[in-house]
Amino acid sequence: MTVPATGAALPAVPAAAQPAGRPAASAEPHWQTLVAPRSGAPRPASVRRLLVQVAVSVAVLFTVVAASGILVFQRIAKQEAVHQVAEVTDILAESVVQPALTDAMATDPAVATAGLDALIRKGILNTQVVRVKLWSPQGLVLYSDERRLVGQRFELDDEAEDALTAPRTEAGITDLDRPENGLESAPGKLLEVYRPVWTPSGKPLLFETYFRYDLVSQRSDELWRGFSGVMLSSLVAVLVLLAPVLWLFYRRARVAQQQREVLMRRALDASTEERRRIAATLHDGVVQQLAGAAFLVGGEVERAAAQGEQARAERLGEAAATVRDGVAGMRSLLVDIYPPSLTAGGLAAALADLVRTQSGSSAEIALQVDPAAAAALDAEQQQAVFRVAQECLRNAVRHSGAAGIRIELSRQADGVRLEVADDGCGLAPERAEQAASEGHFGLRLIADVAVEVGARLSMASGPDGTRFRMEVPA
Repeated sequence: MTVPATGAALPAVPAAAQPAGRPAASAEPHWQTLVAPRSGAPRPASVRRLLVQVAVSVAVLFTVVAASGILVFQRIAKQEAVHQVAEVTDILAESVVQPALTDAMATDPAVATAGLDALIRKGILNTQVVRVKLWSPQGLVLYSDERRLVGQRFELDDEAEDALTAPRTEAGITDLDRPENGLESAPGKLLEVYRPVWTPSGKPLLFETYFRYDLVSQRSDELWRGFSGVMLSSLVAVLVLLAPVLWLFYRRARVAQQQREVLMRRALDASTEERRRIAATLHDGVVQQLAGAAFLVGGEVERAAAQGEQARAERLGEAAATVRDGVAGMRSLLVDIYPPSLTAGGLAAALADLVRTQSGSSAEIALQVDPAAAAALDAEQQQAVFRVAQECLRNAVRHSGAAGIRIELSRQADGVRLEVADDGCGLAPERAEQAASEGHFGLRLIADVAVEVGARLSMASGPDGTRFRMEVPA
């Protein structure tokens, strides 16, 4: 057995120790992950994280409400704008156009244009009203501020005919693809209003106006500005009211987390204390009794030999050797149950004691411990690393038939790595996978330990030996 000084270079396993015909260890074996690091471990409650979550929730809520509000306001604005232009058209028809109509205008576009053009251009056309038309019931354009339309005949659409048949005002979004709208220069959509007017003799004519669609956009913006102010102030008020509740939840979460941590520490302390108590009871009881028995039997061996009873001395000597082996086994068990050096001297001393307990094995054991690696682990992690090293070393000594075993604890960029490698018979990859999937007791034991500290546990096994690697986040 070889135990190098802590931090010293690992000695190579002697060539003579390699069984004949066994291939040399590969540079980088195929690693099979037995345990992956836990990703769902609870994180400590944080005021910053709580504020970020609240801010994200408020932003999402504001976005959803704003998007919904924009759609609703556009619909409301469209309805209000249509209603508004319908009212304006009614006023213009009754106060401006209808008083100026004559019976001759109902059939002669030239008379209608001469009588209405100056009046409409001065009193109706403005930045909002972009087109005015006067129709006969047969679809003849009697007047339009667009002179090229005057005198042309088009088929009236259903809304225009309805406005004449059942006298009323019809308003909506115009279809600029219709033939009579081919000369419209206004981009985008327009608001269109139909309503009947009558000549002095009662002949019905159709009065049509076109308004810019900007009325809808302007009204929608007005509604949105008013609503956004109310919404923001409401959200701020809600946040102010929720602040004490959120703070209370945060404090309770922190208290609950601290209580869980205290319970976990107490459980670990209780487990450690129980191990220490059992180890002390065995050491002060059974081990002392067996040691005393071995001393007494040894005295009887000397007495029997002095009296010439050689056969009896040999039998007593065998019994004394058996008792001494039992004492050695019990002391090894005490180290397994509660390694005092792990608490008193740290992980490096405990691993050195662990190697010494296997001094009777035929394998040469090399140990290398980086002091920085051991110092980077807390008490629970050191306990876990020790247990994994203990189980891996025990399996290698008992089952692998290895001539050389290497235990290395090193510091890595993201944590600490424990590696236990032997040059024993190993397992074929398919056999290793089967053992892992079947929940082999040894693998399950070290896997459970790795899970408790959130470590990654990997295994590489083949004809050139077996390697276990445990990566613990520091």
